[in-house]
Amino acid sequence: MVRFDYHTHSNYSDGHFIPGMVRAAEAAGLDGIGFADHCNVTAEGDARRRLDGLGFALDETYPRRREGIEWARTETDIAIYDAVEMDYVPGREADIAAFLDEAAFDYAIGSVHSVDGDDVQWSENFVGLDDEGRRAVVDGYYDALAALAETELFEIAAHADLVERTPELRGYSTAEHYEQVAAAFADSSTIPEINAGRVLDEYGEFHPAPGLLDSLLDHGVEFVIGTDSHRPEEIGDRVDALEAHLDDLGIEPATLSL
Repeated sequence: MVRFDYHTHSNYSDGHFIPGMVRAAEAAGLDGIGFADHCNVTAEGDARRRLDGLGFALDETYPRRREGIEWARTETDIAIYDAVEMDYVPGREADIAAFLDEAAFDYAIGSVHSVDGDDVQWSENFVGLDDEGRRAVVDGYYDALAALAETELFEIAAHADLVERTPELRGYSTAEHYEQVAAAFADSSTIPEINAGRVLDEYGEFHPAPGLLDSLLDHGVEFVIGTDSHRPEEIGDRVDALEAHLDDLGIEPATLSL
């Protein structure tokens, strides 16, 4: 059932070299792999310097990566997609749209990684918050995710309940959040992914986890597949886990028209 992995990372953000990732996709029996390296065109000041330090500068390096992808395509029979995982920040849609138009990726994945500038994956941002403060962060996350769907800027939405990865924020998601997001995606051409990035580690769940997944299915929302792999050895195991998950759910993933 898993033919295309639309969400992997290369050494142009926090992943591995492209040829090794492609070989792993071949070994996993995939028909295509998409490189969607991290990108942020709205960060400024210290936030921009932190991203540069992490190597998340695809807004500057995508032409060089594109040359590498074009070469890699000559070395394989599977499809290789030139994509991006773009940080979505409400209110900065014009900046994001301008860059995506300029760069002309095969497709764009939109991600909400932060709320009011605080990365939702960093526990240290939330350990000092009380319940009310943590609820406010989770409210802000789902508001931004629904807004992402409404913008129609992206073909795919990544890890649609990312806050559940973070112990300090886990459990604050509600049925109302799920309904809000499911309704937004039901009215959008943006397709959420089933993401296997943390299913085989301590978190142990796919994104979306069962509560949000059920709401999305109830609204007739389709899904694409993303292993969110950063290293070659992750791809095969995550594809196997996704195959079993899709079989349990009884659903077929969608395929982008590219």
